[in-house]
Amino acid sequence: MSALSVLRIATRRSPLALWQTEHVAARLRALDPTLAIELVPLSTRGDEVLDRSLAAIGGKGLFLKELEMAMARGDADLAVHSLKDVPVELEPGFALAAILPREDPADAFISAHYRSIAELPPGARVGTSSLRRQMQLKALRPDLISLDLRGNVNTRLAKLDAGQYDAIILALAGIRRLGFEERMVARLAPPDWLPAAAQGAICIECRDDAGDMRQIVAALHDTETGICVAAERAVNAKLGANCQVPVAAHAVFDGAGLRLRALCGSVDRGEMLHTELRGSASDPDALGAAAGEDLLARGATALMRREGA
Repeated sequence: MSALSVLRIATRRSPLALWQTEHVAARLRALDPTLAIELVPLSTRGDEVLDRSLAAIGGKGLFLKELEMAMARGDADLAVHSLKDVPVELEPGFALAAILPREDPADAFISAHYRSIAELPPGARVGTSSLRRQMQLKALRPDLISLDLRGNVNTRLAKLDAGQYDAIILALAGIRRLGFEERMVARLAPPDWLPAAAQGAICIECRDDAGDMRQIVAALHDTETGICVAAERAVNAKLGANCQVPVAAHAVFDGAGLRLRALCGSVDRGEMLHTELRGSASDPDALGAAAGEDLLARGATALMRREGA
């Protein structure tokens, strides 16, 4: 693969981020047992500021900046991310080198006392850091109270266990990777509940001039996952969406092509616009853009403006 002496991979310090980076390292070692790999754990602003929502402090890109700075300085060769946390447009000088096979993209409903969203009593407190989840929750149960929930997976589960919430909603991929899947009492999945674009997918980022790094990780890229998440992320790109706007998208292979479901809406009103399109797997970006155009044509701009986008 490479004559590189040590491959340095930047990662956030959270247990999930470290798991994902170790997973990438293990996959690389399986391809080349002689490859020496060193993790470079870093703290990001997104990890440090936990008393405000991501929307209030600047968005999901805050999980990337320090890792990209490390690559720019030459302190790291690669960075590993949850792709759902990666903005559609990367900072100049960086590129996505590989996307790994996707874990289940569904959300997990977790509660010690209730088996589903429908079972929650009026006024129940549901913790989630996602406007997308808050929007879908509001549409299903406008009587519930959505409360912000920040911190790593372990911290969020501890807050639930301490009685701060009646239920919480997390990404199923994250709790499965950390061994907490038994805490899930209901799986929230398409078509009734849509995930964030690229949820469940791990990606590898590098400098865009690092051809050697691209070559090293190329074998880890999963083509099918890459096609599906490209369609989903194209919806966000068309809508100009970030974590301040509730948008969901999910693409799957459907025969010879792709089926893409997407929605956007208003958290305050629980108002949502849905679209479902089919298109060619050879041009997932066009399918995602068409889905975004359909949402815009049916009033997405007005909804997002009311959300403060």
